[in-house]
Amino acid sequence: MERTLVLIKPDGVQKKVIGQVVDRFERAGLRLVGLKMIRLTEEILKIWYAHHADKPFFPNLVADMMATPVVALVLEGEGAIQKVFDICGVTDPAEAAEGTIRKDFGESKPKNVVHRSDSAEAANKEISLLFAPEELF
Repeated sequence: MERTLVLIKPDGVQKKVIGQVVDRFERAGLRLVGLKMIRLTEEILKIWYAHHADKPFFPNLVADMMATPVVALVLEGEGAIQKVFDICGVTDPAEAAEGTIRKDFGESKPKNVVHRSDSAEAANKEISLLFAPEELF
């Protein structure tokens, strides 16, 4: 069984689509094994987005991700990473397929409602940054 992480980002929290987002993953057969609302810190985001630290948009990215708490989900299932990608859609809502979360609720690349782990390695890193082992069921 594969595990992956999804964040409902501040713009998704502000739009009040948390339940709709979770419902899409559950209807796709993914099992929710961890769920919490958390306020991301600058320390976590520096680790999370280390690959963007030298880019000019990094300060705005960190500020946006700290604007409100986020909802962190750990999902489990066969091919979970690919399933989550298919449900979320590509990063840019303008290019995302009809019926995906980002197409339906996103407004721009930075405000695209969800973050998703893009690999097993990223999922493991991101899950361990936000969840203690005893918080996963």
